[in-house]
Amino acid sequence: MRSMKPLATSPLTATQVAALTALLGSAHIRTPQDLAALDPGIDPHNFGACLLVRPGSTEEVAAVLAYCHEQRIPVVPQGGRTGLSGGAISQRGQVVLSVERLDRIEVLDADQRSAVVGAGVKLCVLAAQAATVGLSPGIDLGARDSATLGGLVSTNAGGNEAFRYGTMRERVLGLECVLADGTVITELGQVRKRNEGLAVERLLIGAEGTLGVVTRVALELVPSRSPVATAMVALESLMQAVALARHLRTPALVALEVMSGNHAMAVVRSLGLPELASLAAHPWLVLVEMEATSSEQAESMLVELLGTASEQELLTDALLAQNEAQRHAMWRLREDWAVDRERPGGLWYDISVPLSAMADYVARVTARVAALEAGLEVFVIGHLADGNLHITVNAPHPVSECYEAIAPLVTDELTALGGSFSAEHGIGVEKQATLLRLVSPAKLALMQAVKRAYDPHGIMNPGKVLPTAPVAPSAE
Repeated sequence: MRSMKPLATSPLTATQVAALTALLGSAHIRTPQDLAALDPGIDPHNFGACLLVRPGSTEEVAAVLAYCHEQRIPVVPQGGRTGLSGGAISQRGQVVLSVERLDRIEVLDADQRSAVVGAGVKLCVLAAQAATVGLSPGIDLGARDSATLGGLVSTNAGGNEAFRYGTMRERVLGLECVLADGTVITELGQVRKRNEGLAVERLLIGAEGTLGVVTRVALELVPSRSPVATAMVALESLMQAVALARHLRTPALVALEVMSGNHAMAVVRSLGLPELASLAAHPWLVLVEMEATSSEQAESMLVELLGTASEQELLTDALLAQNEAQRHAMWRLREDWAVDRERPGGLWYDISVPLSAMADYVARVTARVAALEAGLEVFVIGHLADGNLHITVNAPHPVSECYEAIAPLVTDELTALGGSFSAEHGIGVEKQATLLRLVSPAKLALMQAVKRAYDPHGIMNPGKVLPTAPVAPSAE
């Protein structure tokens, strides 16, 4: 990921700050001085704004947006600030609207397998509460301890279980949202079958805060995982990993994560993990989990599948986790980003590609990147079962300014292959140029028309996803 430099804008006036403070109370206003002492999250520019407001209800969100709409004050909605595409960065003259106080789990219906939650509820909190009734959100990702449900909806997050349950677009049953002018739309039905005209609220799924603010979410839940068995598998090629994925794709499969050996070795160097060092020395690794009615049954099933895979020469070596500590180490090997600590200033690309095309695609990308500049190296992690890869390009020196030069090498053949240049992290500002280059003019025109209809003055998260003109000041 490259850190985006915010543009200069006029600061808020004292009158505007006073009006927003009056709406929420001074306890729920954060000044730039306050923000300087807080963690901005993934991107240091997330707290570049003049003011952060913390509404505690849908009505307060509506009041803030109505005032900002009247005053033409740009608003940047924020959840857990874990986004990887710059969708939450803010700048002087803007107001950050945090949903952190919208943190109530209002409904947890075991019979309907659904929940209604505030946009500020963290994924880990919902997962823990749902587990008490034998259910799960059906979505999991590395930022689980910080990511909020509103943010997950707004970026159409995917994660480790998307190949089983879909992305957030498939998980959402209903939404409550507030549009730019303060209009509230409440469509919180908890049933899957609802045909009541155009689902206008669902356009906010994946809109990254550019159409309005998600305040409450009705989410379909799934049964909690049964006991699992976990293994780390070493392979000599990505083609072998794809063949292994086909072999393991059974109803019992709950996780299938891939990583290049150079990624794994960086993590081993950083964290130690001596029990995984010999596996990490191989070109590719796959983390696999299977579930069954008991741990013993899950382990037996996984051992049998890996045994037949070995006979078919679909793997080189494998290590079965013998306890929770070993399982945790395997997941750390997959989820840690040690290469960014070793080589800061790298670039991240979030793509998806059909499994049948994956191995050749990665080989071509690696060759194109190597030919561009000596020292550039490609690292890969991802969700193998659904073809979602996170491709990192690093060098011994920072390459942050090379994003647009390298992006076409990674993205521009994906449409022809049936893939996507933006799999699960959103567009934000980082992928905006790629969006404008690769998406059809007809689709862009419709996206712009929707933006104008939902946000006529362009105050909602301006400059994200689609480029927008500066917001004009209101007439006195």
